[in-house]
Order: sequence, then C-alpha cells, then structure tokens
Amino acid sequence: MLAMAAGPGAITDASPVSGAGEEEGKYVKPFTPEKAKELIMSLQQPAVFCNMVFDWPAQHWTAKHLSEVLQGKQIRFRMGMKSTGTAPQFETTCSYIEATLEEFLTWNCDQSTTSEPFRDYDHSKFWAYADYKYFVSLFEDKTDIFQDVKWSDFGFPGRNGQQSTLWIGSMGAHTPCHLDTYGCNLVFQVQGRKRWHLFPPEDTPFLYPTRIPYEESSVFSKINVVNPDLKRFPQFQKARRHMVTLSPGQVLFVPRHWWHYVESIDRVTVSINSWIELEEDHQARVEEAVTRMLVCALKTAENPHNTRAWLNPTEVEATSHEVNCRYLNGAVSAFLDHYRTSKVAGTQGLRTNGENTINEASNVHSHLQAEQTGSHNLTSGTVRQETASPFGPDLVPVTPSSQEPTSERGGIFESDGEDSAGKNGKHFGKLHYTKRQRMMNEREDAVVEPITAEP
Repeated sequence: MLAMAAGPGAITDASPVSGAGEEEGKYVKPFTPEKAKELIMSLQQPAVFCNMVFDWPAQHWTAKHLSEVLQGKQIRFRMGMKSTGTAPQFETTCSYIEATLEEFLTWNCDQSTTSEPFRDYDHSKFWAYADYKYFVSLFEDKTDIFQDVKWSDFGFPGRNGQQSTLWIGSMGAHTPCHLDTYGCNLVFQVQGRKRWHLFPPEDTPFLYPTRIPYEESSVFSKINVVNPDLKRFPQFQKARRHMVTLSPGQVLFVPRHWWHYVESIDRVTVSINSWIELEEDHQARVEEAVTRMLVCALKTAENPHNTRAWLNPTEVEATSHEVNCRYLNGAVSAFLDHYRTSKVAGTQGLRTNGENTINEASNVHSHLQAEQTGSHNLTSGTVRQETASPFGPDLVPVTPSSQEPTSERGGIFESDGEDSAGKNGKHFGKLHYTKRQRMMNEREDAVVEPITAEP
C-alpha cells in the first residue's frame, strides 16, 4: 500500500519503528545497499528514506559539535534579509562575512550583537547561511571525519564525506528556487528541520527559468516561490508544488532536474548532501561549458566592470575567455572519450537526452501540453505503484501539495543552499574544482572532433 505524507509537507517520524526490523536488540535497516541504489536509480519523484542512517556517526554533528571540531576555523557565511518581497533574493544581492561557528552560535542563539563579524546584522532582520561547504576544504586537516558519513549504505561503495557538502544555517536561510543540471541528490538532515518546495521537470516553463545570475549547473527561477508575483508570472499557478518537511535522521532523494527551494524553519539547521553522478552528466557538462562562455561574453559586452549582477559569487573565476575555452575543450573531449569507451551506453544516453530536449522544447512552446504530459506521467506512475509500490513507512513519497506554503514562525522565508567554497576563500561551482582543473589540465591540447555515429 502506498504510504502518503500526512498532509502537505508532512512525513513519517524518522526514528526506527518500534518492533520493526529488530534483530537481537539491534535495528536492521529497511533496505540493503543494493535495493536502496535500485530505488534511487529508478524513482521519478522525490522520496524520503527513513531508518537508514541511525548508526552514522554524523547523526551527532550538531552545529555546537562542529564548532568544537573546527576549533575556531573561519568559514564564509551568506547574510540575507528576512524579507517577504516578491523578488527572489539572489546570492548576488546578499552580503558575505567570515566567522567561526562559535561566533555564529553566539549571534544566532544568544541574539548577541557583540559578536564582531555579525555586529552589523540585526538577528531579527537577517539570516546567516554557511552553505555549500565541501568537506575536503572544511576538514582538510581532519580527513578521518569523512568516514562519519556512509553513503555506501545507499549502494555507493567508497562514497563518504569526501564527496559531500555541509550546510549550516539559521531560521529563514535560503537561496532562490533552482534546478541542478548535474546528477541527482541525496540530503541527510542532521539538526533542525528544513522545508522543501519541489517542482517536477515538466513544470519548467511555469517557473520562468533564467541563467542570470550564472552558476555552473544551476538554473534559477525568476520567481520567489514562497511569495510569487502572479501578475508578472501568471503561468506559475500551473506549477505543481510538492512539499515536505525534512527532520533529523531522514534522507531526501531529489531526482534529476527537479526544481527545489529549501528553507530552514528551526533556529539552527545542519544538513549533509552528496550529488550522485549520472550518465547524462557527460553531455550536460558540455552544455554548461557553452552556456558559461556565452554568459561571460555577454557580460563583458554589457559592462566589463560589473560582474556582480551576471555571475553568482561561486563563479568568480569564470571571467577569462581563455579559461572558458579550455574548460569547453576539456568538457567536449571528456564527453568524446566517454562516448568512445562506452558506445552502447553513450548512444542510449544521447537518445534519452535528445528525447528530453525535444520534450522540454515542446513544453516551452506549449504550457498546456506540458501540464497534460505531466498529468499523464503521474497517472501512469500511480498505476505502476498499485501493482508493486516501493513505498511504505521507510520510503515516503513527496506528493503534490494542495495548499499554499505557510511559515511556522509567523513569516515567510525562502531557503535552499548552494554556494560552494574552495580552499583559501576561492569559490567554485558544483563541479569540484579538483575535477574541473584536472579535466582542463589533461585536455588543454586536445582537439575537439565531430561525433561520428557508430554503425
């Protein structure tokens, strides 16, 4: 039987079910790694895994604990306004400060204005977000801590904190609604709760996508989805919002190209996520490299001295045409290498991407058709689930919400987080800097060749 969320945004308790899955006094996880991976690779809608991480050491990673582990390490916080305006609060409009977690907790929990880095930010008016912090940079001298995160339980052997990012925020912390062009996403909620607003890929035309500000692998929406301007963006009323409140101990699966907006609804929130690479990413990286070149070229022509409005803070290095050309060359060469070494898989991936591109183009020109297609997909999915549903108390589907979002704290806040921080204050996109740099270095002299169809 399909276990549905109990009302908009509600999901089952994250604690292990009493009497279920117990063996000699120990809890047994509801899914084997193989089964969990099978579900992740086949699910077409967001879902919440329960009772899968109760033995992870990282479940104890509260902000207080992390402040002791990091021992005064300075990290970058994004400071945003607790406003309810209709315009998205893009990261280009936020302020940034360097502070320790201890200073953040003093400002956030004690609401003290004596904490030096936060002295200009009234706690009643601002939120703070240490978002998109790569473990490899944050814990560069404490690599043993990587083992506290065990994505191998979800069928990805060897995947741990080294391939993860950390998010720490105060109530209201967020970034605008967007979709990720690379991979799918697993998000482990450690402390506090976050409310997720999700929209399916076929609703893309209703979310008014934009590439300005540009961030590699992020397509932003022009809409503040928690307080939309329906006069300016009337088609947004057709978008099907899926809402879920993620609690500590739960892991959310976000499929490829699902739009999401995430808001912190407790005083302190801590999350850990990992993007899972997919076959389609090889072509997506080429598309991102082309987009990056075009945006940077247009930005320079418009105003070579004003990069703030065009590029997200994560893209401070993306201003050199030479660097962008090398990156494009590397992306194309890597794609061709993959295509040649896996002819069958590559051909199937191209065919799938081609079909998706055609569908998305059709959706852009016909919003009504997109809505009908989405309804058909949902209906088909329901029929399949009736015969063999994977859902139950340990895997809860995120379903469409019939109500408008409301804040639990008396105001509407945005949220999600996706800034990336590298070493020495450098910021990069969601593709790890080391991976990007390695690809560029290996392919600097590569010649881009046309793709020849295999017989």
